[in-house]
Amino acid sequence: MILSALLTSVGINLGLCFLFFTLYSILRKQPGNVNVYAPRLVAEGKSPRTNHFNLDRLLPSAGWVTRAWHPSEEELLSISGLDAVVFMRLFIFSLRVFTFAGIIGVFILLPINYLGNQLSIDFSDLPNKSLDSFSISNVDNGSNRKTHYPDFMNGVIAQFFKLWIHFSAGYVFTGVTLIISFDLYEGYGFTSLLLMFSLEWSAIFFIEYSYISSKRIACFNSSRPQPHQFTILVSGIPVSSGRRVGESVESFFNEYHPSTYLSHTVVRRTSKLQRIIDDGEKLYRRLGHLKSKKHTQQRFRRDGFLGLSGRRVDLLDQYEKKLEDLEDNLRIEQSLLAGEEVRAAFVSFKSRIGAAVALHVQQAVDPTEWVTERAPEPQDVYWPFFSASFLKRWICKLVVVVAYILLTVSFLIPVVIVQGLTHLDQLEIWFPFLKGVLTIAFVSQVITGYLPNLILQLFLSLVPPIMIIFSSMQGYISFSQIQKSACTKMLWFTIWNIFFANVLSGSVLYQVNIILEPKEIPKILAEVVPAQASFFIAYVVTSGWTSLSSEIFRVFPLICSFVKQNFSEHDDEEFQVPSIPYHKEIPSILFFGLLGVTYFFLAPLIIPFILVYFCLAYIVYRNQLLNVYAPKYETGGKFWPIVHNSTIFSLVLMHIIAIGIFGLKKLPLASSLTIPLPVLTLIFNEYCRKRFLPIFSGYSVECLINRDRQDRSDPTMVEFRDKLLTAYQDPALKSIRYSGSIGRLKSPLLHSAVA
Repeated sequence: MILSALLTSVGINLGLCFLFFTLYSILRKQPGNVNVYAPRLVAEGKSPRTNHFNLDRLLPSAGWVTRAWHPSEEELLSISGLDAVVFMRLFIFSLRVFTFAGIIGVFILLPINYLGNQLSIDFSDLPNKSLDSFSISNVDNGSNRKTHYPDFMNGVIAQFFKLWIHFSAGYVFTGVTLIISFDLYEGYGFTSLLLMFSLEWSAIFFIEYSYISSKRIACFNSSRPQPHQFTILVSGIPVSSGRRVGESVESFFNEYHPSTYLSHTVVRRTSKLQRIIDDGEKLYRRLGHLKSKKHTQQRFRRDGFLGLSGRRVDLLDQYEKKLEDLEDNLRIEQSLLAGEEVRAAFVSFKSRIGAAVALHVQQAVDPTEWVTERAPEPQDVYWPFFSASFLKRWICKLVVVVAYILLTVSFLIPVVIVQGLTHLDQLEIWFPFLKGVLTIAFVSQVITGYLPNLILQLFLSLVPPIMIIFSSMQGYISFSQIQKSACTKMLWFTIWNIFFANVLSGSVLYQVNIILEPKEIPKILAEVVPAQASFFIAYVVTSGWTSLSSEIFRVFPLICSFVKQNFSEHDDEEFQVPSIPYHKEIPSILFFGLLGVTYFFLAPLIIPFILVYFCLAYIVYRNQLLNVYAPKYETGGKFWPIVHNSTIFSLVLMHIIAIGIFGLKKLPLASSLTIPLPVLTLIFNEYCRKRFLPIFSGYSVECLINRDRQDRSDPTMVEFRDKLLTAYQDPALKSIRYSGSIGRLKSPLLHSAVA
């Protein structure tokens, strides 16, 4: 890709960003769009609905930026929870790292790359200059001595400036990253300049890990008592002949946990009940919409084919009769399912330490019986999990593995198409009739600089919902576990298909060699990764900048809201506040971080574009968390270990490529001296896993006992324990009154607990 093609892509995306941000600043002020741009505030009753005309409503403004920037981290924590804080710390961490990387990359490495003559490119025609001239590919090999530098810099000094600065930068970058991470954990720093770069990234990350760990503990210590803190899920419950599951649970825990056991809730299969309830919810909302119609004629239709034949009926009476029948049917099914128990139960205890002891101690001699695991929050429980048998879940896990592999392989098709668009010579071979069009400068720049990444982004947007489906089939008991699993799947899917598939798509031989010759991996990556620098710079601009502007503009919700308000005759959907799709956003952010780390010394031109992305993302997502998204459950920052694993992988990948690059550039000493970097990074990773990962898996005895002691003087604990008795009751087993709530159709369907 030439420089002018990149500038064309930047210009198009800048124009789209400016358009989206301008339209957002205007449309967010319109009363009819409040459900689109501030659904959270509407649900909380904090969004004023003003219908009077104001000229300011038609003028763009940047006031929303100030309002998004103003709240402190503590305010964000109280509004959106720890998961939102962890999500925003990812941007702070990235900005710290890439600001440092940008200073070194733009002001030191970039001029060195540009002044090399390895590619023998004409300096006079800058717009048509290949972007490879800004990468390490343009730096002279270690054996070459003739350069564009002054005479006094030739020889050993010139060689140092050509490649040894890149070598030093690799150490410094890794060092600073580790230092920031280290300081976020413990507040220490590394003083060795040689390790500064390899230890920089890890240190920055260490700082963040420590900070988030302390935040997680602080949130636990200051939180109100929560049902999941006192409850565990017990499965594999042995049941003797003539006894029910509940009797076995009560007998076992009264015998072995007599001082701490409080209550239990047996799990039942309720998938059939849930289908009836879903039908009732839809019918209830239709009935509410029908009652709100002004014209009574719309209530009548014929009961024949497509409403064109048969006798004329009153839909209002028909729906009310169906609701009454559904209610009766639901009561019958609930009574029939009362005995259809699953050999699992939510067991609650009087104290947190009692629940922790039961969780971590093997309950029976046979380890397959009385198996314990941590209970999720009541609203986080994925109830369909319990309706599937063990054999079905086991088969589904195998199906998901096969389906994931097939999806990964099939995604190579759009990757090959995209790579073909980046090379005009291949495009002319595939489509000879386009030769005349491709000679037009602007058309060729759009095709090579903008279109490939747009196509790739469209295909990639279809993947996150599929990953959620895959994870829900694997047998997780909570929505948060499903989302975490989908996040991990999406991350590695993106890394493989967007990064490795693109850099290796040019040659099948490369792909075969990586499998057959693992020792050649550094050399192969050193050859193919720098060649794709221009593609990934354009990817950051197209997929990064524009995706942020479309995120805040909320194109699809805006279109849906417009259609419902102007063309839809009935609205069966209940107003819901969306939650942020971490499984989609976190992998995308981490992938941009991987590109920044990998191309930091290969093509430092990418760093400014990544910095712009993270600056925009910080403001955009703060605005969305305050106005749009509301948390449905809280994981306590458990997404951060995924960030940690991705960061370590990015650093090691950079080191492997550096080893191969210095080998190709005939600098074996630098290549050998780089080998300690991945070793040190992996040692650091292991230390972090031992030091911090247990904090994200559970809480210490010290924390649990201190909180239990505080509860002894809390007068609300008696009321809390009463609520704990029914906290984990399946919503499908609660009695539902359709007929009694028909007259109050503006409120959601009422569930009343079984006495």
